[in-house]
Amino acid sequence: MRQKMLIDRKLLVVLFTLISVVCFGQQSSRSENVQNIQIDSLLLGGIYAMEQADFESAIVNIKKAEALSIKSLNQSGEAISNQLLSKIYFERGDPKLATPLILNAIKLHQELLELDNLGQDYLIYSQILSKTGNYERALPFLENAALIFESTRDEDSRVQLATTYLYEGNILQELKNNEEALLKYQQAEAILNKTKGKHSYLLCRAFLQQGRMNFLLNQLDTALSYANKAHELSLNNNYPQLEVDGLNLLSTIYSARQEFEEAFSYLSLYNQKRSSYFGENNSTAKNVAIRNALLANINADDYDPAKRVQANKITTVLIIALFTILCLLALSLYKNNNLRAKANELLQAKNAELMIAKENAEKASVVKAQFLSTITHELRTPMYAVTGLTHLLLSENPTEEQKKHLDSLKFSGEYLLSLINNILDLNKLEADKVEVEQATFNLRKRVDDVLFALERSAQEKGNKLNLEYDEEIPDQIIGDPLMISQILINLIGNGNKFTRDGDIFIRIKQLSSNESQTYLHFEVEDTGEGISKKKQKDIFQNFTQGSVQINRKFGGTGLGLSIVKRLLTLQKSKIELESTLGKGSKFFFDIKYGLAKSKTNETEERVYEIDYEALKGKKLLVVEDNKINQMITRKILEKNEMMCEVADNGEIAIEKVRFENFDLVLMDIHMPGISGIEATQKIREFNKDLPILALTAVTIEENIDDFYLAGFNDIIPKPYKVEEFFFKIHNALKRKNVIL
Repeated sequence: MRQKMLIDRKLLVVLFTLISVVCFGQQSSRSENVQNIQIDSLLLGGIYAMEQADFESAIVNIKKAEALSIKSLNQSGEAISNQLLSKIYFERGDPKLATPLILNAIKLHQELLELDNLGQDYLIYSQILSKTGNYERALPFLENAALIFESTRDEDSRVQLATTYLYEGNILQELKNNEEALLKYQQAEAILNKTKGKHSYLLCRAFLQQGRMNFLLNQLDTALSYANKAHELSLNNNYPQLEVDGLNLLSTIYSARQEFEEAFSYLSLYNQKRSSYFGENNSTAKNVAIRNALLANINADDYDPAKRVQANKITTVLIIALFTILCLLALSLYKNNNLRAKANELLQAKNAELMIAKENAEKASVVKAQFLSTITHELRTPMYAVTGLTHLLLSENPTEEQKKHLDSLKFSGEYLLSLINNILDLNKLEADKVEVEQATFNLRKRVDDVLFALERSAQEKGNKLNLEYDEEIPDQIIGDPLMISQILINLIGNGNKFTRDGDIFIRIKQLSSNESQTYLHFEVEDTGEGISKKKQKDIFQNFTQGSVQINRKFGGTGLGLSIVKRLLTLQKSKIELESTLGKGSKFFFDIKYGLAKSKTNETEERVYEIDYEALKGKKLLVVEDNKINQMITRKILEKNEMMCEVADNGEIAIEKVRFENFDLVLMDIHMPGISGIEATQKIREFNKDLPILALTAVTIEENIDDFYLAGFNDIIPKPYKVEEFFFKIHNALKRKNVIL
C-alpha cells in the first residue's frame, strides 16, 4: 500500500511537470524540452536525497536544477529550486541564506499564479520570520497561506491548512495570546481528525500544544487529557521527540495539581527516554529531525527505503510513456497558450483598474477621517453644556421627581459622550484604538438605568420592556460598564424602533461561574418587524438597514448594530441573531466578567480625594471663546467659592497673566486668533511656574505629548465629570505648593 501511494505521488509530480514543460515550451526547440526534463530529474534527485537525510547531495542537485532553470528561462523550475533550498538552509539553522531564496520563490510563484506552491512559500517564510523573532510580521503570511489552502477542498490542502493553523498557534503563543493560540490548535485538530489517522504526527503535535495552552490557562483537567492523548499517540507511532515532550508536560501538569508522586514518576521517565533517544549519536538524531521537518508536508510516513529501487524503475517506464503521449497533445495545447496570453493581458488591465480604485479608496479614507474628527470636536462642545448644566441642576436641591429625571439625563449624557468619543469617530474603532476598561460595577444597576432611560420612548410606541434577570449573578463584577450600557441601549433601542404595541424581552442569566469570573448570557428579543434571511448577513455592517422602506419608515443611521458587533469583538464576544420576517428578532451574546475579591455596596464611581476647603478663594483664569461654556465653568467654580475671571481668546489671556496674579489657568485649545497651545508657549516665556491646564475637546489626530511639550501641566478633556475636574485642579495646585 505504501509503495503504491509513493508511486502515485511521483506520477502526479511527473505528470504536472511534463504538462508544464509542454505548455511552456510549445514553440521551443527539442533541446529546450530536454533541458526541462533534466531540471525535473535533478529536482526529484534532490527530494530523494532529502528523504535520505543526505543534505549535501540534495543541495548539489537542487542548485544544478536552479542554474539550468535560469539558463533555460524556466521560472517554475527556478521557483521550486529556491523553495527547496530555502527549506533546507532554514532547517539547518541558516535563516540568512534561506531568506533571499524564499523571497524570490514568492515573487516567481506570484507571477506564475501557482497558488499551491505560493502557499508553501508563505509557510516557509513565516517560519523564518518567527525564528528571527519577527512574530508580528510572520502572522500575515500565515493568514495568506490559510486563505490559499481554504480555497481548495482536497485532502492535501486541508492538511496544509491544519499545518498553517499549528504555525499560527505557535506564533500567538509567543505573543502571549494564549486563548487565540488555543483556538488555532483546536481548528487544526478538527481538520486532522477527519483524515482518519493518516497524519498522526501533526495530530500528536496539535494534542501536545493544546495541552500546553490549557495548562497556561490554568485548565489543568483539560490539559491533562490532551497531554495523555499526545503521549499515547507518540508511543503508538514511534515519535521520540513528541514522546519526551509529552512526558515533560505530564510531569509539569501533575506537579501543578500537587500530585507529586505522579509528577516525579513522569519526570524520571522523561529523563530516561531523553537520554536513551538523544544521549548518543546526536548528529544522526539531528539529521533525522531535520529530514522530518523538511518532509512534514509531503507525507514522510509513506516513505519506505526498501521499496525505493523497484518504485524508481516503474516510475522511469511511466515517464517515457507519459512523455510520448503528451508530445502528441502538443498541437491541441497551442491554442491554450494563446488563451492564456489573452488572460494575462486582461489580468494586467484589471490590476491597473484595481490600483486606481485603491488610490481613490485611500483618498476617501483621509476625507472621512478629517470629517469625523471635525464633527466629533463640534459635538463635544454642546455636550459640555449638557453635562455641565446637569451637574448644576443636581446641585440646586431638585425634588425627588426632578432628581430622577436629571439622573436619567446624566446617564444619557455619559452614553452620548461615549458615542461621540468611540463610535462617531469610526476611524478610531476601525483602528482598534478603543481600550476595554476594567472597573468594578453593579450590572443590575446599569441595566435598570438603561431601561429607565428608554422607558418613555417604549411607552410612546405602546411597547412594554420586560426584564428577566438571574438573581444568581454577583452584585459586583469587573469589566467595562459603559460598553455594556452602549450595547444594551443599541439592542433595546433597535427592538423598540421596529416594534409597535408589542413586547421587548431583556434576559440576562448566568451560565457558569468560579472564584475569579462569571460567564453571562444576554438576550434582547422583540415582537416587531423581523429581518429577512437575505438581510441578516449584512445587518451588522456600517450604515446598513433592512431596506430603504425600513429606513424611510423608522429612520436611524444604520450604525447601531455595527457598533454592537465592534464593542463585543473588543471584549472577545460575538453577537448572534435569530429572526423571522413579521414575527420579530432575537439578538444574543455571551460575555465573561471578572469577580471582585470582596462584595461591597459602594458605587462604581471613582473616589476622588479633594480638599474643597483648600480650593476656596483661589483665583482662576478661564480662557474660552464659547459664551455658554464660559458661564458653565464660571458657575461650577463659584459654587465652590473660587474666584474666576474669563478671557475670550489667547491674546487677552496672555495680557491678563502678564499683569495680574492667578493661581491657575484653564486654557481652551481651539480658539479664534492664536490657539491655546501658542498662548501657553508665550506665557511660559515669562512665567514658568503658573499651573496651566488644557480644558478642551481633544480629537484623535492631536498628539497628547504636544500639550505637555507646549508647557501644559495636565489635560481635562471636555465634557468631563465635575469630580475629575476639581481633582485635577486640586492636584495641579498642590504640586505647585499653592495649597498644602
